[in-house]
Amino acid sequence: MSATAVAPRLHGIRRRRGLVLAALLAAVCVAVVLSVTIGSKAVPLADAWRALTEPTGTENDIVIRSLRVPRTALGVLAGLALGVAGALMQGHTRNPLADPGLLGVTQGAAFAMVASIILLGAQSLLAYIWFGLAGALVASVCVFALGMVGGRGGPTPVTLALAGTAVSAFLYALTSAIVLLDEQAMDVFRFWQAGSVAGRGPDVVWQVLPFILVGLVLALVNAPGLNALSLGEDVARSLGQNIALTRSVGVTAVTLLTGAAVASCGSLAFVGLVVPHLARPLSGTDHRWLLPYSGLIGAALLLVSDVIGRVVAPSPGELEVGVVLALIGAPFFVALVRRRKPVRL
Repeated sequence: MSATAVAPRLHGIRRRRGLVLAALLAAVCVAVVLSVTIGSKAVPLADAWRALTEPTGTENDIVIRSLRVPRTALGVLAGLALGVAGALMQGHTRNPLADPGLLGVTQGAAFAMVASIILLGAQSLLAYIWFGLAGALVASVCVFALGMVGGRGGPTPVTLALAGTAVSAFLYALTSAIVLLDEQAMDVFRFWQAGSVAGRGPDVVWQVLPFILVGLVLALVNAPGLNALSLGEDVARSLGQNIALTRSVGVTAVTLLTGAAVASCGSLAFVGLVVPHLARPLSGTDHRWLLPYSGLIGAALLLVSDVIGRVVAPSPGELEVGVVLALIGAPFFVALVRRRKPVRL
């Protein structure tokens, strides 16, 4: 194919991807509007806008500024983080069924949170988040270290998956043993396990924001190297890629993104698994586009699921977003497993 024919084709591909990106941004904006205005108390869009721009202390102002906005902001951040982390994890493990929790991040956060209650007497949500994030980081470091044992040039996708499964099972057993000994730990663990963005204030958003921002930057930096790795390690080396460094950056990004999301919102199942499969038909295999697509779809999916939970079971007994995500993700997961031609990464 001549250069004159290739240039218009590349321009068309870039234009289409740009339009898709704009459409996904618009979808997230619509989801944000729905999240801010819909709930046990419906707030008209005009009143919601006045509450944000010219608050006067009315009931609607309090609902929007104190409850809905922090909840929506955390939902956007968690959806972005888990969507991007899922795409990274599937790319690095070359496994279409991989989940961000495969690094032991989810169970590491759960174990640290319940252990902090019994050993250190932690009682506030803000304290749980810091211990959960620390536990997620430590667990991922252990998985990465175990994945490197006996290998050269860093951990392989297989050793990472095996080490993550082993560490997750071990931490889950320890967590289950601890929660049986303490009623408060059991209550916190049950609420965290369900997964929720409700009841989190602006302080929680500001605490997890730096970790998610750093994780997103590392993910975008990791995208070109991940594209090279998808061609095979030998090809990647011939292109000048440092395999160990590329994997280290990717694992660090997954840890920061997933750790911050699960420590603040709990176990939000299926977001990291489902979202990359929804994004891949739109972006192709280029991770420079797959990662932002996955993040935006993750944010929109999480917010819409949260709104569904409010409508199906209005407050105070609303359905937690983690439950709604499981109801949506489980059938998708079954369909994915039963496909005749599994996705190849």
